[in-house]
Amino acid sequence: MKKPRETASAHPKQHVEVERVQTGVRMEKRILLVLKALAGALDLTFGDLLEGVVLHAFEGKAPFGPAALAKIEALRAVYQLDLTAADAHLLVEKARRKPRV
Repeated sequence: MKKPRETASAHPKQHVEVERVQTGVRMEKRILLVLKALAGALDLTFGDLLEGVVLHAFEGKAPFGPAALAKIEALRAVYQLDLTAADAHLLVEKARRKPRV
C-alpha cells in the first residue's frame, strides 16, 4: 500500500497528478445547493471542494476555517438548510409521487 503524502505545509506548491472520474451521486437538495454556492464563493470547482473536504475528513481535520464557516452559515440560511450532523444517519428519501395516467 502506498504511504500517504506528508501534509501540504511540508510540500508547499507541489502539484500532485491524479486521475479523476465522473460520478453520479444523489444528495439532499439543500446540502448540494450550499456546497455549490460555497465552491463558487471560494473560487473552486464543486469537485475540488468535495475532494478537499474528504481529504481533511480522512485525517480527522476540520476542512473549513472561520471565514468559510461564516459563509456556510449565511448560505445555510439562504437555502433554509436546517439539517445538522445529528441528522446524518437519519435521512430517508421522500416518496416520489407516481404520475397520473
